[in-house]
Amino acid sequence: MDFKSVSFVGSFPNEAKCPDSGWPEFAFIGRSNVGKSSLINMLTNQKDLAKVSGTPGKTRQINFFAIDEQWYLVDLPGYGYAVASKKAKANYERIIEDYLLRREKLMCAIVLLDSRHDLQAIDLEFINWLGSNHVPFVIVFTKYDKLRKTEREVNIDRIKASLLESWNSLPPCFITSSKNRHGKEEFLQFISETLENFYSHS
Repeated sequence: MDFKSVSFVGSFPNEAKCPDSGWPEFAFIGRSNVGKSSLINMLTNQKDLAKVSGTPGKTRQINFFAIDEQWYLVDLPGYGYAVASKKAKANYERIIEDYLLRREKLMCAIVLLDSRHDLQAIDLEFINWLGSNHVPFVIVFTKYDKLRKTEREVNIDRIKASLLESWNSLPPCFITSSKNRHGKEEFLQFISETLENFYSHS
């Protein structure tokens, strides 16, 4: 799945200000420093479409990217800012929750989890919140290349097992590496099939 056109639409302070074209939307979100910008750049074949920074928490608003004039890739602020003030954290949470609960054309949230680490309490809390509010989502494991071969499946299986302590079953899961493009085609195939289903019923 190759994109013919990818363009930055704009950054928006809240859901009410976001574009209303009727295009389906896929929203990327995860903890700070999970590799979200690198993943977006890898998926779109763009070097710096999303800004990659060594400082976590650079995404402060809702960023919209138009893909092939068919759908939006949405870059949401991360959750779990370690250095943000309580007021700032509350604001980010409100931005995220309002978007996820109100967007009628949201196909699903793309929840990024760092495959190198055990499931964090804040990740589980967010995923459970999605479930409680009936927000569809899939899970994308990032930074797969940074694990030794002997650790890869073990780490990911451990994260899945932790999730299954709270869930009866898991949504689709994808394993990715922005460095070597592992998992790219599989994940983009999921997006393509979701889009086909959307447009065939619209």
